[in-house]
Amino acid sequence: MSGLRYVYAVCHPFGAALQAQLTGVAGDPPRLLNHHGLIAVVSHVPEADFSEEALRAHLEDLDWLAATARAHQQVIDALTAVTTPLPLRMATVFRDDSGVRVMMEEREDDFRRTLDRLEGRVEWGVKVYVETEPEPSARPAPPGRKAASGRDYLRQRRMQTRAHEDQWAKAEELATRLHETLSSRADDATLHAPQNPTLSGAAGRNVLNAAYLVRRDVSEEFVEMVDRTKDDVPGIRVELTGPWAAYSFAGEETTREENAGEGT
Repeated sequence: MSGLRYVYAVCHPFGAALQAQLTGVAGDPPRLLNHHGLIAVVSHVPEADFSEEALRAHLEDLDWLAATARAHQQVIDALTAVTTPLPLRMATVFRDDSGVRVMMEEREDDFRRTLDRLEGRVEWGVKVYVETEPEPSARPAPPGRKAASGRDYLRQRRMQTRAHEDQWAKAEELATRLHETLSSRADDATLHAPQNPTLSGAAGRNVLNAAYLVRRDVSEEFVEMVDRTKDDVPGIRVELTGPWAAYSFAGEETTREENAGEGT
């Protein structure tokens, strides 16, 4: 089949089969490209959509980007179920198999070091949110109650500010304690910047946005530790996601991929 080569991940050889009927970006099933004892997981994509010029145009097409991201993640998730993949940046594309092999050879030492460090481990994400209440002015007045005076309004605002400060302090205390506890059960941990609710669409203010590198054989215990904190403090929400491929711990060498389309 002709077309460019889209690379999802690099991994050690593995014996388990990928799930049946798995398709990748542009609907093409992923295949395994062996080079020097490492595996690149690749599929064919049309040059009309993945050349350097075409990709620049697609950056303005949010629907296309979302569909591509879903297909990319679908392959990474399937790999995570059977091995420890080192995921590459979305839209890492080469002209042909030879281009993929050259990339693998140039970065072989980095790939091997990182894969050895991540072997048998997955990433779990934990977020802590403070649930926010609507402003007094946004709440409809109960039927039959007259509007609050200016003095009443200011008093309500002061009370609400103090309540928010108290809740925020409780959330920060919980987040700090939880992060310390979870870090003790993880091989590595990293703190990401709090999420912008406008961009993420998540309700509440994000206090903790952390990722943890956890061995598969202790993941059940790790999940139970998070679950035990979920109802500790009213008005504070704890969310757990995963298991994921270890994106947050892949190292700089796997996040500075060649520009999409390079080699084309």
